[in-house]
Amino acid sequence: MTRHRTLEARAPATLYHDGHCPLCQREVAWLARHPRRARVRLVDIQSPDVDATALGTSFAAMMGRLHVRDAGNRWYIGMDASRALYAVLGYRRLVWLSTLPGIAGMMDAGYRGFARRRVRLGRWLQRRRQVSDKG
Repeated sequence: MTRHRTLEARAPATLYHDGHCPLCQREVAWLARHPRRARVRLVDIQSPDVDATALGTSFAAMMGRLHVRDAGNRWYIGMDASRALYAVLGYRRLVWLSTLPGIAGMMDAGYRGFARRRVRLGRWLQRRRQVSDKG
């Protein structure tokens, strides 16, 4: 895989997301309002209609890392899924920057850390919001 493979992602792309994750819900809400929202199809992997094995993976794998499949039927997983998603939305320059040596490694490591903690971080943010709403 080349460093810039994610720049080849083509619309429409399908973003497989965790509909129960508060942080994922925020990102999906932003995508639903995005001017280029027609370029991305949103699929909640928590939906009973989604069969991960039919997609060639497992539910656990999809819960562990973000998955995007583009119009060319190419899969992008983890930070590459984020890069492909943003490339499809038209942010190719930012995606290209995120693939540069040094930056790519830091972003990939940051994504892995975030992915492991995303549900816990989402709950923490929800609690903070509830406290600030009461205050």
